[in-house]
Amino acid sequence: MSSLSLRQIALACALVCAPLIAAAQLLPTVTLKGHRFSIELAQDDASRERGLMYREHMEDNHGMLFVFEQETPQAFWMKNTKIPLDMLFFDHAGKLVAIQAQAEPCKADPCKVYPSHDPALYVLELNGGVAARIGVKPGDILEIHR
Repeated sequence: MSSLSLRQIALACALVCAPLIAAAQLLPTVTLKGHRFSIELAQDDASRERGLMYREHMEDNHGMLFVFEQETPQAFWMKNTKIPLDMLFFDHAGKLVAIQAQAEPCKADPCKVYPSHDPALYVLELNGGVAARIGVKPGDILEIHR
């Protein structure tokens, strides 16, 4: 290959990769206990209903943030979810009000329900065990960066 064609390849890679890198940097994130997680947002009924169903794997620094219209007690289940999850329930101020740690996938109906008991506006789902590993406890504050 000539050096000109290498330059063309490099330019093409830069043109293709730059938007992808920029998009990745624009993913919403949350910070909890000094740890930053890239998140998917579940803000409507359809995305909240599907959640993390059918996922075989999730990166350690990734999660899903469920955003509700009203701050009320929330309840989740693990139907069709294939990985254990920590469910962290937060109020309107981002204060952690409840933890359901290491929720296991549901293998048969009826599925166990994981409630917040207290009103929550946000629910953050992380890989099972992450909450314990970073020392999450009620009263901790979630910072949301969109």
